[in-house]
Amino acid sequence: MPLNREAIPLDADPASVKKARDWVCDVLNGLHREDLVDAAELGVSELVTNAILHGEPPITVRVRGTRNHPRVEVGDRSSHPPAVNVGMTYDENLLSTIGRGLGIVALYSSAWGAEVVPDGKTVWFEPSSEPRLEGDLTGDVFDLERSIAERLADTDTVDLVPVRLLGMPAVLFGQFRRRYSEMRRELRLLALAHGEDYPVASELTEVFLEVERERRLARGVDSLDAAIEQGLERVDLDYMVPLSAGETMARLQVLLERADAFCREQRLLVLAASPLQLEFQRWYLGEFVRQIAGEPPTPWTGPTSEDRAPVVS
Repeated sequence: MPLNREAIPLDADPASVKKARDWVCDVLNGLHREDLVDAAELGVSELVTNAILHGEPPITVRVRGTRNHPRVEVGDRSSHPPAVNVGMTYDENLLSTIGRGLGIVALYSSAWGAEVVPDGKTVWFEPSSEPRLEGDLTGDVFDLERSIAERLADTDTVDLVPVRLLGMPAVLFGQFRRRYSEMRRELRLLALAHGEDYPVASELTEVFLEVERERRLARGVDSLDAAIEQGLERVDLDYMVPLSAGETMARLQVLLERADAFCREQRLLVLAASPLQLEFQRWYLGEFVRQIAGEPPTPWTGPTSEDRAPVVS
């Protein structure tokens, strides 16, 4: 079963359209979703073509989601979202309203949209076995920076409290942050299209946004980014964080472990956390909870990266 495949890189060349199409079809056939192959071929061809013509390299393609609802994603480094006319509702003017490429994607998907972050965008769709000729065919465009800015605009004065992270393994945290970012996006999309089937996805989506809002209000977090850039093995960090971070991190820990259980049951096409990632996650989030509750800091004494984790035979 071709689960957990990494995104494949694509050159900004017309030959990449066929490469992406063949790869996505191979994944769907491996998932026994042959009914979605035709729609996936059409959609991924259009998205890769758009990325070549209008995006910025590197370009990638991947399949995420669940076995029941696989999702095709095409990413590039341009932060400009695809143009969507929210007034479009009728299939007869679909192609002229939002363009041929996105029109085809909309017609042959059960849901589609784009996610925009500071370092690029991902345009995605869930292929459908039958074209959608009626209903609302507009996609969902999510801009992380805009969403956080709106939350910050509604934030009044907050009380900040100290948190010390001793022996923070900078490289391991970088690995954790990459997986966290992917999980955040994965579950937001799952909540968008299938929130009733996956309530943990909807809960985590709200918590993820609150975590990011609190991170923007905190002080001292830039020092960790500097440590990662310098490749430091361990670093002691002094943060000032919102008082509410203790409760938020406690909720995040519970929900992340529930989401990880989905991964282990192969209900999501994403990798489950490794034992070391789970251990680090519990320490890192737990330090906010413990210290805000008045307990002293506990240093991290485990490995500093996955490469240095002991092998269990």
